Amino acid sequence: MRMSKGVEWAIHTLLNLDMIGGGPVGSGQLAEAHGLPAPYLNKQLQQLARADLLASAPGPRGGFRLTRPLEDITLLDVVQAIEGDAQLFHCTEIRCCGKIGELSPPPTGACAVKMAMQRADEAWRQALAAQSLADIRLELDRTPTIRSVVRSALN
Repeated sequence: MRMSKGVEWAIHTLLNLDMIGGGPVGSGQLAEAHGLPAPYLNKQLQQLARADLLASAPGPRGGFRLTRPLEDITLLDVVQAIEGDAQLFHCTEIRCCGKIGELSPPPTGACAVKMAMQRADEAWRQALAAQSLADIRLELDRTPTIRSVVRSALN
């Protein structure tokens, strides 16, 4: 499975908003801080707002702010906000197709491949749900200059 770059940018943006704290930051300012096209990042920001991870305030002093602390935002929340929550694997019952399907009796149980992929999908989702953005923030805080760099870039 390959996630879009939007997931990476969304996570960094949420972390950056937490590091600077306080009021809203404009999408142009957030995009410029990482050298992104503002319309591209704005799409991710709107998806985060629809998922209630960000709130937006209109106007010249408006922008985006976190709606909850990083402890309450998981990697799964961000992935689902940007990528959706559809299962990664869709069984098309290939076991019933072609010569194998013709020569085999009709299946009586669930497809073993489908079941294995569902278990893997669930494990992946549980791993994402087990990591909050606060966990990542703790790792970032080990780099002494990161907060001042983010503040400088966004002011």
